Amino acid sequence: MSTVPVTPSLYLGAAVFLLAMLGFLTRRSLIQAVMCLELMLNAVDLTFVAFDRGMGDKLMSGTTFALFSMVIAAAEIGVGLALVLLYFRRRGDVDVEGLRMLEG
Repeated sequence: MSTVPVTPSLYLGAAVFLLAMLGFLTRRSLIQAVMCLELMLNAVDLTFVAFDRGMGDKLMSGTTFALFSMVIAAAEIGVGLALVLLYFRRRGDVDVEGLRMLEG
């Protein structure tokens, strides 16, 4: 069994993570922030799977961990979008600057 080179997948995961982090730091709306967080989680999952495939792990522990991470991310996106929808119904927009009023 030949192993898949890990380096291209790691570069792709790092590039996706950095682009998502840049998008998160320069966000204008809550929807964009949630999407960038999900993209960062997917980049980490790609890294887990790349290491799993590259090391030739018979137990598929990296892939299993990535699958559990995706399940938790799906639950997180459900709760996050519910909060964004509630905020939109209350305020009428999803502008991040409006969150300053929620600070205690």
